Amino acid sequence: MRKTGNCKQQTANRYIEMKHNREYEIAWQGLKPGPHTYVYDIDDRFMQEREIEEFTDWDAKITLTFDKHESFFMLHFDVDGHVKVPCDRCGDDFNLRLWDEFDLVIKLMGDDAEKIEDEDDVVFIPRSETVIDISGWLYEFLMLSVPLQHIHPDNEDGSSGCNPQALSLLDKLSEPAEPHQNDLWKGLESFKPIKKSKPKKS
Repeated sequence: MRKTGNCKQQTANRYIEMKHNREYEIAWQGLKPGPHTYVYDIDDRFMQEREIEEFTDWDAKITLTFDKHESFFMLHFDVDGHVKVPCDRCGDDFNLRLWDEFDLVIKLMGDDAEKIEDEDDVVFIPRSETVIDISGWLYEFLMLSVPLQHIHPDNEDGSSGCNPQALSLLDKLSEPAEPHQNDLWKGLESFKPIKKSKPKKS
């Protein structure tokens, strides 16, 4: 999250900007009930700190809607942006569009409550934990927004956006090879087996 000066908290749909070592922490006790909007700009620095070097030129924006209730918080993450990846088909790098959305519920527990295992989309924290670090979820949801298959998008005319030279080479490699004919057997197909004539009866 970007920040210039002090953190400004207003009503829903207002962006909060941060730029310090706690830029991904939310002090929820100071928030009024209701939704609050945060915007996080993700770049290579954020991903390199987590030793992600497979992809480069990260340029993503994650909009978080943090809806505060008395005993739980509802978080909605909206991912948008681009990242440079190698094409699975032609091998050339291209800017892959990122877009996805994720929901998460954080439930508050008493400090004396027994430990409860987190679920896929539900996290339990003690009420004494007044600051929530969401950097791990930003990273997780950003990686989940990268599709498994990385293929150049088609051009406006419907043709493939891949490197045409690479596609031509792939087409040649995919053509079935003609069966090799051994010259030693060449022409033998013209010979037919000779039938033996039966001897005539006298």
